[in-house]
Amino acid sequence: MSLPSSRTEGVKPPSRRKLSAAGLAGFFRHIAGFHRREDIVFVCIGTDRSTGDALGPLVGTYLEQRGFPHVIGTLASPCDASNLEDRLSAIPTGKVTIAVDACLGHPSSVGSFLVSEEPLRPAESVGGNLPAVGRYSVAGVVNANGPKAYWTLQATSLYHVMQMAEQIADAAKDGFEVEKL
Repeated sequence: MSLPSSRTEGVKPPSRRKLSAAGLAGFFRHIAGFHRREDIVFVCIGTDRSTGDALGPLVGTYLEQRGFPHVIGTLASPCDASNLEDRLSAIPTGKVTIAVDACLGHPSSVGSFLVSEEPLRPAESVGGNLPAVGRYSVAGVVNANGPKAYWTLQATSLYHVMQMAEQIADAAKDGFEVEKL
């Protein structure tokens, strides 16, 4: 789970735009205008052991089902804090990464997507110290931020997270004009 924006002293926070599900395809179309689909690697971060943090592995699974050839992080093989650095080091040179992760945010942003042409910082909101991920990034606001992030993630609606994951995968398919295999 990432923070919607990084607030490290002396470091400019990433520039993020809040989009609805309808706006996501345009974000992916923008990326497709600069990069071939074969050069894209989706890095879908999270775990299947936490409802709110399952957004990434669900997206990865749905992307594979929609015919994307290069996906790291699925329900069968999650990309989480325990293996993130190893999984990132296995990405071939020249590939362009799109990071996908869940985040907590303002109550009015729940269900929205924060997109950026910059990396995201996984686990930052829960005190983790993982490397920045992605040339591009999508953070899905799965629930409202509060004092107990882990509890909030556990109490997040699986149905809601699954809907958001489908929206990201459908938007990627539309944006990259991928035919389902």
